[in-house]
This record gives sequence, structure tokens and C-alpha cells, in this order.
Amino acid sequence: MAEEVILITGGAGYIGSHVNRMLSAKGYRTLVFDNLERGHREFVRWGLLVEGDLRDAGQVRSLFAEHNIGTVMHFAAYAYVGESMIKPSEYYRNNVAGTVNLLNAMLENGVMHLVFSSSCAVYGHAGAQPIREDHTRRPVNPYGRSKLMAEQMIEDCCRFHGFKAVSLRYFNAAGASCDGIIGEWHDPETHLIPLVLEAACGRGPGVQILGADYPTRDGTCVRDYIHVEDLADAHCRAMDYLDDSSGFSAFNLGNGNGYSVLQVISAVERITGRKIEMEICDRRDGDPACLIGSHDKAREQLGWKPVLSELDSIIETAWKWHLNLDKLVAKTGRNTSQ
Repeated sequence: MAEEVILITGGAGYIGSHVNRMLSAKGYRTLVFDNLERGHREFVRWGLLVEGDLRDAGQVRSLFAEHNIGTVMHFAAYAYVGESMIKPSEYYRNNVAGTVNLLNAMLENGVMHLVFSSSCAVYGHAGAQPIREDHTRRPVNPYGRSKLMAEQMIEDCCRFHGFKAVSLRYFNAAGASCDGIIGEWHDPETHLIPLVLEAACGRGPGVQILGADYPTRDGTCVRDYIHVEDLADAHCRAMDYLDDSSGFSAFNLGNGNGYSVLQVISAVERITGRKIEMEICDRRDGDPACLIGSHDKAREQLGWKPVLSELDSIIETAWKWHLNLDKLVAKTGRNTSQ
């Protein structure tokens, strides 16, 4: 029997690629399954890449038949809130039906360990801050609902089929690998930090601030940012946690801190030495003033805490990646938003 591999669905994407790199550095054999619709072949520098789509049940069955998979890390999903409100059925087909196909293949092949990439979007509008795992899960958009549905299916597999699973609900992933080799590369880009850095690089226009009259320290929204390498560490710890746990567990991966939009822009200006043009616009519907996550449970049970998630560390690594991205684009001939 061949040595077991760790399957990483969506491993050519932003967070999955960082997890793949960290697992490989720890000596694990990894298998990336990605259709490259939103991931990047350039990010799969470790392990084996199999191109395929979770929405195709036959491809998923073949994947498990051909490889000795021991644990699954499930990242593959559409993840744009705005897009989910325009194309809800596509989000349910990709995020929910794709997860059904994955769970069926796991059951058929006796693969019982799963780490699921979830989201704070399962909570919907937040009440008390920081948000804890027992907060009511009431998502307000199809993306959040698709993640909640996937969690519920996984939880049922734990209850009725003996699965062991961890769902990691994180807030705002940010930053890049400390050496600048891999980082955030989305099309379209909607996240604040890369948008500000694109403006600093001269690749994008000035930054639109969506509301400056919130009840926060400077009137702009406050968000909790977690460095992507801290997230990768949490996934590795969650995988180890499965060995001695049972059933379904969920952990929030928050910084316990929040940074406002203006704080982010100010830090980018200081670190890059470049002035960012800003435009104050109206609020966006549905944006809460503040979203901060607790990591108390993850600290107590996984032994995890963020170590790179100070704002300067996040921006410094992301800036290094954005400068390297220009070189990658020149080499591949691809646009930075591809």
C-alpha cells in the first residue's frame, strides 16, 4: 500500500497553497485537487497537482480510487459575498454540491478525517464582540449560507458515520508568505489590504472608503485580520487534533484585535513610503461597524495563537509579495488580476 497522502482541495488558492507548503515542510505527502478556475498553477510548488472539479462526482471518485488519501483539507469554494448575491445557485452548486461529492467519496473509501475551511460569514450580523463559537449562526448572504450548509453536512457525517472533523471559521485572511513566494492573487480583488497595496504599486486607482460615519475610533469599519501563515499553522494543528478527538469541532480563528480602514491605509503609506489617494463614499449595505473574532477556544484546545498578525507584519509580507508579483507577471505574461 502506498504511503498515505493529505488531500488539499483548492490547494492552488491563497490559503490552501500556504497550508500545502507548511505540510510539505513538515514532511507530509500532499495531493492538490484544483480546477485552477480561481487558483494558480504557480502556487502548487509542493506535492502533486491533479486538475479536477469537485462538482464532477466521477472525477472525485477517481481521485480517491487512484490515491491513498488519509486526511482531507477542504478549501475549494467560491468566496465572494457580492458575487454570491448575484449568482446564488452557482455558490450552492460549487460550495454545497461539491462538498456532497467529496463527503460521499470519503465515506466510500473510509477516509474519516476532515479539516474544513469555513468562515465567520456563518454568523451573519455580529452581536457582542469578540465573536465566540457559540454565537448564533445566522448568515445573511448565499456565501455564508453555503458555508453553514457544508458545516451541517459535515457535522451529520460525524454524528452518523463516525467522521472526525474540524471546522475553522476565520475572519480576514491577509498577508503573504514571509519570503514573498506566494500570496494573495484574486480576480477580482475585493479585499482591503491588497487593494491598498495595488494602489501603492500604481496598478490600481485610489481606495474607496465605504463609509466614514460608523461608531468606531475614526468612523471607518474595523476588521480582524489574520496572517495567512498563522492560518496555515492552525490547519496543521487542527489535523493533529483529529487524532485524539471525536466528532465535530469548530474553532474561530481571530486576532482578538481590530484595525480600521484608515489604520490600514496609514500603515501601508508608512511601510511603502507611498501616498494613497482616498475617496470617501457611502456605506455599503450590510457592512457591520466592527467584526472581531475570539481565539480563546483555539488557544486552549489547539494550542494556537496568532504570532504574525500584527498589522505591520501583515502589510510588510503582503508588500513583498506584491513587488514579486510584478516579476511573476512579466515572466508569465499574465495580468495581475488573473
